[in-house]
Formats: sequence, C-alpha cells, structure tokens
Amino acid sequence: MTIAQIIFILLTIAVFTVAFRQFKRVVDNIKLGKSEDIAGDSVQRWQNVALVAFGQKKMFKRFIPAILHFFIYAAFLMTQVELIEIFIDGFFGVHRFFADKLGVLYTMIIGFIEILSVLAFVSTLVFLWRRNILKVPRFIKPEMNGWPKLDGNLILYGEILLLIGIFSMNGADVVLQKLDPAHYPDTGTLPVSSWLGPALFGGLGEGALHMVERFGWWLHILVVFGFILYLPYSKHLHIFFAFPNVYFSKLKSRGEMENMPEIMNEVKSMMGLIEDTGDMSDDIPEFGSRDIRDLSWKTILEAYTCTECGRCTSECPANITGKKLSPRKIMMDIRDRAEEVGTKIRSGNPEYIAEDKKEAGATLTIDNFDDGKSLFDYITNEELYACTTCNACVEACPVMISPVEPILEMRRYDILTNSQGPSDWLPMFNSMENGGAVWQLPDERGAWTKEIEA
Repeated sequence: MTIAQIIFILLTIAVFTVAFRQFKRVVDNIKLGKSEDIAGDSVQRWQNVALVAFGQKKMFKRFIPAILHFFIYAAFLMTQVELIEIFIDGFFGVHRFFADKLGVLYTMIIGFIEILSVLAFVSTLVFLWRRNILKVPRFIKPEMNGWPKLDGNLILYGEILLLIGIFSMNGADVVLQKLDPAHYPDTGTLPVSSWLGPALFGGLGEGALHMVERFGWWLHILVVFGFILYLPYSKHLHIFFAFPNVYFSKLKSRGEMENMPEIMNEVKSMMGLIEDTGDMSDDIPEFGSRDIRDLSWKTILEAYTCTECGRCTSECPANITGKKLSPRKIMMDIRDRAEEVGTKIRSGNPEYIAEDKKEAGATLTIDNFDDGKSLFDYITNEELYACTTCNACVEACPVMISPVEPILEMRRYDILTNSQGPSDWLPMFNSMENGGAVWQLPDERGAWTKEIEA
C-alpha cells in the first residue's frame, strides 16, 4: 500500500466521521419540534418527489434560471459516477478502474460528464454575475447580508474549483495515454479533454503531466470532501433535504388552514352544533407557537430545506408593497433559532433549565429548556401581521415549503395566549365575540331570522 493510499483512506474516514456528526446535529435539531402525523397517499408523495424534488418542476416557472440551475444540478448528479471511480482508485491504488472494462460506454459517460461540466461552468459564471454584479433584487434583501450572501457565493466558487480539477485530471490524462499507455488506459475521444488537454499541457514533460493529473485528481476529491463538511452549515443542505421535505409535504389544498380543535369545538358549542358538556379543564391551553418546541418537526425540516432563493419573498404582495415581511427571512430565522436551541441543549448547561423545572440532577432537554428567548426575538409582530395568508409564497417555493404555517402559529400564540395583537384588529374580535360578524352591528347577526319566524 502506497503513502497516497494511506493518506486517502485516513482522510476519507476522518471526513465521513466528522460529516456524520454534523448531519446528526442537524437531524437532532429538527427533532426538537413537536410530533406531527404525516398521512396521505404515498403514491402521490413519490410522484411529487419525482416531479418537484428530482425533476425540478416548480423551478421552470422562471425558465432561464431553471435551465442554468438544471445544468449545475445535472452535472452534480453525473459527476457522482466519476466520483465512484475516484474512490475505487484511491482505496485500491489503481487508475481509471472502469476504463478498460466499459470501453465505449466509459467514453460516453465521461464525455457526457464533460459536456455537462462545461454547461455548469457557464451557469456558475452567470449566477455569480447575477448575484454580485447584476444584483437581482431578491438576492440583495436585508436578510441576505453577511453570511447568507457569502454562502451563496462560496458554493459557486467551489463549483469552479471542482471543474478545474476535473479538466486538469482528464486533460493531463489524455496526453499521458500516448506517453505511458501501460499505466494510463485509453479513455477514447472525449469531447473536451481530447483537444483541451493537448492545447494546455501538450508541451509538458511526463513528470510535469503526472503532477498536473494528480493535482486535478486530489483537487476534485478535496473539493468534494470540503463540500460534504460544509453542507450542514449551508443553505445547500437542500440538495439532500429537498427530497424528504417534498415527500412529507401536505397533499391538501395550499389555502386550507389547520383548525384548532379546542377553538373549533368551543365555537360549535356556542352555535349549538354540538352539545356543551361543560367539562372545562382548569388549565388554560397554550395556542400556537412561541418557540422551536411548539413548531412541528416538519416546519423545522422546511427551515433547513430552504434554498434562500427568495422566490417566496419576490412573490409576496406584502413585501412588494414595502412591508417588512419576507417569507424567506421567516424560514431563515426558524433555522437560526433551531441551531441556537440545539447548541445550548447539547451543552448540557443547567443554566438553561427553566426555573420551575429545576430539580436535583435534572438533565437539560427540550422539555425543560428556557434561555429567556423565543422566536419572537427573531421575528417581529410587524412581520407576522403583514402576512395576508394569500399563499403566494407557498406556490412560489420550488421545494414545497410553507412559510404561512409558522406565521399563523406565532400569530395564534400572540393573540390567543398573550392576548395581544394589532390594536386595529380588536374591534373585529369584539364584533365576532358579541355579534358573530366582523362588522359592528346593533343587533345579533341572526336577528333578522326572527322576523321571518314571526
């Protein structure tokens, strides 16, 4: 076993060990949410995965960005085929393991990867131009300052490094096939490297060519390793989470809101639709969501799935008219709060145990956690009450995220549990309670029916 093999094996083990811990951290954060039963037709769910998550169906509502994104997405998928060979070569100390076994098919596969890689390179440059020079409005909203902007650029820079690695490796390899065919098996005529390799590296000696080929090989795998370690901290986690998020997305109409059984039964009782049992609990329930543990795990999964593309915000009528609400920011804030809560719980610091739940030897968990903060420290009432629940953001999201649900949950907490809310909403609430209508009427809503009965 060579030193290069040993380094590769140790590095691979280290990367996947660290990555496992990082991904577990994210999954643990998602589990901080309350349980939610996912029901519905599994066939429809798999169809959504095939069309929306895998097929990028909703992306094509904006055709040009969708095509550019598809080139990068397709290149990413196809490059994994070549990555399998790199792992085999790295573990067993061989070179181009599949070349002499697949023959023409190998040439076709690598050739297709090269074509997609060129298209991905062009798309990457366009995306960098759109973000940093053209400055498309949805990419320069306030919530995109700092890390979100850098995050969006880093992956594009990484894509360029990956492509440099691929073409350095393939280009030098093509030239070496003629100089040392015993160690460099024939890959056939490749659409890019067969002319780019001789053009760039044709004048180099065999030793220099070998260094370029190894440089490209190691650059390729190191970028991949870096990408694996980087994903759990990036919006690009959607590459993996888009699939489960789409699968578990609700199948009912997007405009249908979840009822609260306690409120619904109380209203039915007032209207005489069900018998009033008079069995009222001494404990007043909390309605809606104050913090991460009050949200569904599915909502937190959506927060980690958010691509930060801003399509939701660009379609939001409240945001378009200058209001502070940005559906994208809502999901980013939920993810940030989940990270904060998860980090504090894993610290095990008893300082974060709620005062009324502190006991000798108590272990810090999500059930007794209290750091004196909540989602309302991230999301303002101005944002929450600007939402018109039109579901434009839900319709626009390419991975079926619903920012409306956490907005409604937080509103419900503020109004029903905190007895707060916008002052100009109070007359409506009073009218609903006293007259059964949103308008202030001198008589009860159904008073006119008494004249008919008479």
